[in-house]
Amino acid sequence: MEYIEEYLKYLLIEKKYSDNTIKSYKNDLNELYDYNKNIINLNKKDILNFIDKNKDKNSKTLAHFITTFRSFYKYLERENIIKENPILNISQPKITKTLPKVLSVEDIDKILDIKLVTKQDYRNKAMLELMYSTGIRISELINIKMHELNINNCTLKVMGKGSKERIIPIGDYALNYLNIYLNEYRQQFIKKNTDYVFLNPSGNRLSRQSFFKVIKKIAHDKNIKTEFSPHTLRHSFATHMLENGADLRTIQELLGHSDVSTTQIYTNVSNKFVEDNYKDYHPHS
Repeated sequence: MEYIEEYLKYLLIEKKYSDNTIKSYKNDLNELYDYNKNIINLNKKDILNFIDKNKDKNSKTLAHFITTFRSFYKYLERENIIKENPILNISQPKITKTLPKVLSVEDIDKILDIKLVTKQDYRNKAMLELMYSTGIRISELINIKMHELNINNCTLKVMGKGSKERIIPIGDYALNYLNIYLNEYRQQFIKKNTDYVFLNPSGNRLSRQSFFKVIKKIAHDKNIKTEFSPHTLRHSFATHMLENGADLRTIQELLGHSDVSTTQIYTNVSNKFVEDNYKDYHPHS
């Protein structure tokens, strides 16, 4: 385990990977360690046996295993801990691409239409409106700090994947409820000095798990049938922007994608949406 811990420190300090990325690498390596604790002496056959043992998992998970192990053994090789890299000639499985889940504008309106009574309601409303207005990831949302909000310029500065900074405009709806939360309710959460915008009742930064539970309950209460997660709001933001005429490059910049090919999947989602609507509503379809 000491080699795994040293490797994770390397990812944090030298590679400057995010906490979530490091956690995912750690989980993969722990699975390999549980499979065979003699982790530094594994050979190609051992790795292939591990992959075969996990063949019931989806292609994306298996590909992530390969990526993690390749990086880990490359690190061990560079540190002269091992002489031969056991994963050098193992190729990644072909990832099965699936279209992201997207809500209709009507379902988004249902999600955003929550009853505002408690301070948590106003916080949740501000978070939901901000997510749909900007398309930010949940990890970016919960890590927003006060100095990253520019209310006067209606913009938000976020630090995305790979420590890439981007400036995103905030729409009027989100800005309105953000102002209400900041001016009237955020102070009620504060128990100690903090710069985080969205807080839990203990005065700490709201966790992604807590917000996930919040939106899952809202979706359930609103009888939303589509599989729903925080990322669904991001996918819906991009798809609705595209359907309303936004340029693909603009959406790429707003989402923080390094390659426009990643953003192009929303073209397929939009086309599928049109096709489904045609089948549902055309009298001769």
